[in-house]
Amino acid sequence: MTAPDSLPLHVLAENNLATASPDLLRAMIKTFADALMSAEADALCNAEYGQVSDERVNH
Repeated sequence: MTAPDSLPLHVLAENNLATASPDLLRAMIKTFADALMSAEADALCNAEYGQVSDERVNH
């Protein structure tokens, strides 16, 4: 059960992002984009980064 005075996550995120510096937003977008590209590469290669796999399709 949440505390009665707690804010929903989306409200907290909106408030923090509205007052955030451009550097913080840039870093968050970069981290998100890197995670998406890494997940896509792992899916295409049939193995995670650094994982040894016989099904890997690249070297």
